[in-house]
Amino acid sequence: MTKVPVGDQPADIEFQIRDMLMQFVTKENCLILAVSPANSDLANSDALKIAKEVDPQGQRTIGVITKLDLMDEGTDARDVLENKLLPLRRGYIGVVNRSQKDIDGKKDITAALAAERKFFLSHPSYRHLADRMGTPYLQKVLNQQLTNHIRDTLPGLRNKLQSQLLSIEKEVDEYKNFRPDDPARKTKALLQMVQQFAVDFEKRIEGSGDQIDTYELSGGARINRIFHERFPFELVKMEFDEKELRREISYAIKNIHGIRTGLFTPDLAFEATVKKQVQKLKEPSIKCVDMVVSELTTTIRKCSEKLQQYPRLREEMERIVTTHIREREGRTKEQVMLLIDIELAYMNTNHEDFIGFANAQQRSNQMSKKKTSGNQDEILVIRKGWLTINNIGIMKGGSKEYWFVLTAENLSWYKDDEEKEKKYMLSVDNLKLRDVEKGFMSSKHIFALFNTEQRNVYKDYRQLELACETQEEVDSWKASFLRAGVYPERVGDKEKASETEENGSDSFMHSMDPQLERQVETIRNLVDSYMAIVNKTVRDLMPKTIMHLMINNTKEFIFSELLANLYSCGDQNTLMEESAEQAQRRDEMLRMYHALKEALSIIGDINTTTVSTPMPPPVDDSWLQVAHVQPHAAAPSPRRAPSPARVAGPCSWASACWVRPGGGAPRALQAGGFP
Repeated sequence: MTKVPVGDQPADIEFQIRDMLMQFVTKENCLILAVSPANSDLANSDALKIAKEVDPQGQRTIGVITKLDLMDEGTDARDVLENKLLPLRRGYIGVVNRSQKDIDGKKDITAALAAERKFFLSHPSYRHLADRMGTPYLQKVLNQQLTNHIRDTLPGLRNKLQSQLLSIEKEVDEYKNFRPDDPARKTKALLQMVQQFAVDFEKRIEGSGDQIDTYELSGGARINRIFHERFPFELVKMEFDEKELRREISYAIKNIHGIRTGLFTPDLAFEATVKKQVQKLKEPSIKCVDMVVSELTTTIRKCSEKLQQYPRLREEMERIVTTHIREREGRTKEQVMLLIDIELAYMNTNHEDFIGFANAQQRSNQMSKKKTSGNQDEILVIRKGWLTINNIGIMKGGSKEYWFVLTAENLSWYKDDEEKEKKYMLSVDNLKLRDVEKGFMSSKHIFALFNTEQRNVYKDYRQLELACETQEEVDSWKASFLRAGVYPERVGDKEKASETEENGSDSFMHSMDPQLERQVETIRNLVDSYMAIVNKTVRDLMPKTIMHLMINNTKEFIFSELLANLYSCGDQNTLMEESAEQAQRRDEMLRMYHALKEALSIIGDINTTTVSTPMPPPVDDSWLQVAHVQPHAAAPSPRRAPSPARVAGPCSWASACWVRPGGGAPRALQAGGFP
């Protein structure tokens, strides 16, 4: 190996050569020839050091001793060639190559081999080893070792190739008779793509028993959440403020009576109040349609991912279906507005679920008694789950996770889900919800509970901040709190509260005469009863309307009209143009398939009748480690000990590579022998 750069060689020539060698000799299929000149010290061999690093068991290393004819008079390498002095597991083979004088004199290979044979037969120290020395014997050993190696590795290689072939065979079947310009193929592919797109869309919306996604919710499952969690939550977010509602009812009653003093509760006050509350349902209804449209668009995009090999077809298909969804969006919103307008058109006070004027006051009294009695006979558990209390200070332990249990009466939390050690119980009366912004570098989603009467909620905290891992969990908990009567804080509550204090409305409410107060309470109960009926109707009809006018209609459009719209777009050949990446992938797949088939065919024809020789037993090669730990201490030798060449060359199935002493480019050991 070259140590010092010469001429225009780079400064790191030593490391470049070492890296180049390591690329070969580290492979398990490589036989290493540790070529060493006989007139150098074998114990200082870089080649043997590298061979020991990559082949510690010595199973791939063969020692080769050159320049035997150039040793000093009176010395020989007999002990080394007999594998006695510095043993290797596979031993050493001696060769005599042409000198520079022979090369200049045009001495051919045949004459060089004859001279080599004569040298070993005539030398007294090597005569008994002549049949195991020389370039022809080295060739024979290498061929035998290569054949043995092939025989050993062939079964594993065959299994590996067969498994690779099986893994790509199904995909290659689609390409075997592939003709890019065949119009029949393009027509068939287009029909298959549209049909597959329609089936995928239906499965994502309707659900399917096969190929279930366990990582995220499908489009249908998300839309189901919108219908039964998000939409009811949006409805309750529009819930009226109690004081505001009572004040509006009192104003309505007084304005209806005018200058006169009314003796009876006017039903017009009920109708005016209900219409105002029903009108507020339009906003969450429109928002529900928007959320469903967003999920449908996302579902269409995911269904079209299988069309990546035809980018123009994918783009056109997404455009057509999305345009249709937008058209149906407008029609659906019109119908939703119509449903709300129908509710506004007529107040059906004859509804079987409506309490009526006669029962309004009686029901109010019953509810009041039930609330004050504190009936605990049957408490319905609404939800259980893990939440993190986020606003506990670091000095008090920091944020902690507890097991929360929500009922219609209270919110309790425990140390764990066994519910044995209760930490706290909080009444849900006068509680409301508000969103809290995420902290810096925080990944949790936070909401807070606070008391509407400005009291501390938990110990000395004005609000209790609860954190979840995902926004979906937050929405689900909010929906559960709604069932418990804990409503979200409305935008502008504080402003309205301050306005109330300024205009003296609160004092006006406290100064109501008993008769007006009874009338307000009656209207209040009537409004509550009727709005429960309206909310129930809207929650029931909204999913049905969206399903009929948008989702089912889109599904029918994809099955029956999408193909016709694609044909009307223009040239079919343009739509079915493959992407460059897909064409390249197909070509690579076919090349790999044919290469694997050819490799298996070659392996099947291989004749490995060479006589197999067992691996020699291990030898004590600790001298390698000692020699390199103490590089200046030469190994003991009765004669002058040779050392290997500077580099171990890699041997593949076709040839063995080596590096000449003193550096230089690798040269191949070919059938004719060493050059």
